[in-house]
Amino acid sequence: MSFRYYLYVSDAKVDMLLSQIDPGYQRRRAAEFSVNLTVVGVKRSTENPGTDRVARLERVARYLDEHADVGSVEEPGQFFRGLLPMRWGIVPTTDEQSLVYFGGRTEDTIVGLGGSPFHVIGAAPPEPTPRGFGGSSTMPALLAGLVDDGAEPVPGAPDDGDDAAEVAALASVHQAGTRLRGPTQNVEFLAKRLLSGPSPYPELDGRPGMTVLLGSPLYVALVD
Repeated sequence: MSFRYYLYVSDAKVDMLLSQIDPGYQRRRAAEFSVNLTVVGVKRSTENPGTDRVARLERVARYLDEHADVGSVEEPGQFFRGLLPMRWGIVPTTDEQSLVYFGGRTEDTIVGLGGSPFHVIGAAPPEPTPRGFGGSSTMPALLAGLVDDGAEPVPGAPDDGDDAAEVAALASVHQAGTRLRGPTQNVEFLAKRLLSGPSPYPELDGRPGMTVLLGSPLYVALVD
């Protein structure tokens, strides 16, 4: 029997998707929770909340695999799965928040996965703020955290417009993985595709034709 050792689970994305897969789930869950509080409130307080978290994640992942456009790193769909050696860590962003970022690559694709650090298993819950949290899972927030003022300039990049913005975004993801430190770990993941396209640095890694892929993970787990 194989086990997953979860590093990251996005409860926000799981709950958002689960409410669309099964609109009555939250109502049933609230009703069951209310009954449990009344009948066995003391027992409920000692149960492991991670059990329900994993059950919800697995239900969503199973539904996506069966009904959604789930591709691979090399051929991503609306979502993509993968198993790669990756480095990861917490990256500060320009708005004084932070994101957790996983970086790795195959022979042909540079992969980045980013999201809120509060979805890392064992992380302290966020303190409430007027703006709330979870923005690190959006592409603008992710890219803001990946910008490197000291990065290699992109040769021949356009100066402005949509093309310039896309080239800058792809360049940021390409460069981000090189700034991560520490050992690589073999991880499995399921992620929402946010950005993909040809690398603007075709010769930077000594291999032409590299593709860049950025995603927001539903989960990341250690594998042997």
